[in-house]
Amino acid sequence: MLAPGFVDMHAHSDLALLRDPAHEAKVAQGVTLEVLGQDGLSYAPVDDRTLDEVRAAIAGWNGDLADTGPDWRTVGDYLDRLDRGFGGQGIAVNAAYLVPHGTVRAYAMGWADRPPTGAELDRMRRLVAQGLREGAVGMSSGLTYPPGMYADRGELAALCRVVAGYGGYHCPHHRSYGAGALGAYAEMLDLARETGCALHLAHATLNFGVNEGRAPELLALLDGALADGVDVTLDSYPYTPGCTTLAALLPGWAHEGGPEALLARLRDDEVAGRIGHALEVTGSDGCHGVPVDWGTVEVSGVSDPALGRYVGSRPAGWAEARRLLLADRLGTAVLQHVGHEGNVRAIMRHRVHTGGSDGILHGAKPHPRAYGTFPHYLGRYVRELGVLSLEEAVAHLTSRPAARLRLADRGLVREGYRADLVLFDPETVAAGATFAAPRTLPVGIPHVLVNGRFAVRDGRRTDVLAGRSVRRTA
Repeated sequence: MLAPGFVDMHAHSDLALLRDPAHEAKVAQGVTLEVLGQDGLSYAPVDDRTLDEVRAAIAGWNGDLADTGPDWRTVGDYLDRLDRGFGGQGIAVNAAYLVPHGTVRAYAMGWADRPPTGAELDRMRRLVAQGLREGAVGMSSGLTYPPGMYADRGELAALCRVVAGYGGYHCPHHRSYGAGALGAYAEMLDLARETGCALHLAHATLNFGVNEGRAPELLALLDGALADGVDVTLDSYPYTPGCTTLAALLPGWAHEGGPEALLARLRDDEVAGRIGHALEVTGSDGCHGVPVDWGTVEVSGVSDPALGRYVGSRPAGWAEARRLLLADRLGTAVLQHVGHEGNVRAIMRHRVHTGGSDGILHGAKPHPRAYGTFPHYLGRYVRELGVLSLEEAVAHLTSRPAARLRLADRGLVREGYRADLVLFDPETVAAGATFAAPRTLPVGIPHVLVNGRFAVRDGRRTDVLAGRSVRRTA
């Protein structure tokens, strides 16, 4: 079957596209466009201080920044760097970018747990507007990640009005996917009603025991907003476990001041004891208000190779997790086995659903969604389970995300459109990646074209680098 190239609405390839020219994790799946700058944290716009802080904060997502030779500070600079790619040839796939609210906040006011002053909020407005003028398609926010989690409703509303003025969209990682999930979704929908800003709900899911079987309640909220005229879409990945950094589970107050301040608190036995109590007894905001069950937390990657023995293990408790955070300087990634299959299936059926891998490529044992999301939709949820028809699934992965991104020349196989194309066999397409072997490539996808050039031909990656930045133009 010939289809438009797949659009990954939630990608963490911000450095991978500049580090690995082949980028087979996505190219082999038929992905031809990724949306970067997710979850409120990425590498532009920055000054030197902010770049160092963000680099440390999300090393568990993306690895170290140094090997990409960062030479940008603005969104426009970063997009230009993507266009230059490797030796001026470009990158593996096309890439759009969201202005990351947490990075903007850190740039404007540091990692302070307080509302911004008027001057600080004005600076944030200017930074967001500049990023949109330079080509960003919207703004992301990470409301369980510092420093974005310190933002109140008024701050977000002020920035969403800026985004709306440029025709962009707000893509929140909202305040809870656990105990407060439905309230957190409602907050984002109400924010969209209030500001008129288009909304795209990131990795829409409902996790932990408190949310089993509650997808219909979420979808009712969504349908109510659509009936009110809210411009809302969402994305999800077709797996139940999630993936984040180990440090992200900690309470927000522990992160105030930035990564170095957090490390200092972890070295202090009394403060570390308070962090452990919040994690294991009361439930921290970083862990979505649910006390952590260490049996569900699996180390998927470390930044220090000397700590490789921890990969695949599950911390016995807070004491071991604390030691690992200190030894790895916060650069540890983890899987969280906390999802529910019924919720996953119900959400993917919705008419405004799109596909987003949330694929973290860093680490020795990454989540298989990074290498398998799109063929897993087609092989498992279309062919094997019949949750979606083939036609529905293709629309969810191509034309619908292209419409959200307001791309007038992508998302359909049509004369005059960009030739971002994937040829796959509906009878054999399947993800190869598993939790045991997460970097295995898919099968049943023999050809992929990016901007009219073969990135995959007869099942083999070519040396073509035809990807470019995709910038907001209206």
